[in-house]
Amino acid sequence: MLLSVKTFPFLHRHPLISKSRSFSTTMAHQTPATVEHVVLFKVRESVDPAAMLSGLRSLTSLNLATHLSAGPVLRPLRSAAAADLGFTHLLHSRYPSKDDLSLYAAHPDHVLVVNSHVIPSCDDVMAVDWVSHSPSLPPPPPGSALRLTFAKPKQGSSAAQLLDAIADAAPAAAEGGRILQLSYGENFSPARAKGYEVGMIAVFPGVEDLEKASEGTEAAKEKVRPLLESVIVLDYVVPEGTESL
Repeated sequence: MLLSVKTFPFLHRHPLISKSRSFSTTMAHQTPATVEHVVLFKVRESVDPAAMLSGLRSLTSLNLATHLSAGPVLRPLRSAAAADLGFTHLLHSRYPSKDDLSLYAAHPDHVLVVNSHVIPSCDDVMAVDWVSHSPSLPPPPPGSALRLTFAKPKQGSSAAQLLDAIADAAPAAAEGGRILQLSYGENFSPARAKGYEVGMIAVFPGVEDLEKASEGTEAAKEKVRPLLESVIVLDYVVPEGTESL
């Protein structure tokens, strides 16, 4: 797949908001929230991803995200859809509002990283954004393990039904005590999500806890599975040295 700036509609979707607006000012005028932004990258086999990852991580200097990290996804991949799409790396960031995410997307430094490193390095890119059901989540700490799930409802089902099923299943999934955070919500950026309408992140203390997920997690999956056409499941470790606000 040949990428171009058109592959990233969020670069054009928002009017440029004044760069003089500071992070603290944004926080003062917004209801506290956790806006999740996840981008999946399929880096070409012939490309060293180091420069792209360095460029993405440098965007913490914009002081718009409360958390931003980027790195490789863990193998083996956790679902057939994940294997078919072949994403190799991801970026996860959090914002206190949609406006802050819009500022980030339109910022010249972000656009430069996309044009200079992402487009030349990747065969495919996908992104999912949602407002978490849990406001003001703290940043996942370095070394913690994330299980990211993106769900596409089957015909006759809806994102709202999926979210209701996840909400019903969440207490059982958390009973084992290994999940530090759970964040889920409906995607509000459909143009770049390949039809996946719901995003979810479960944060665990470390990789070993992914492997020891409680039986409640399996019970939770059984409640959601009948509503799904497709699901992408990826694991990721927050790199050591990741800085958050």
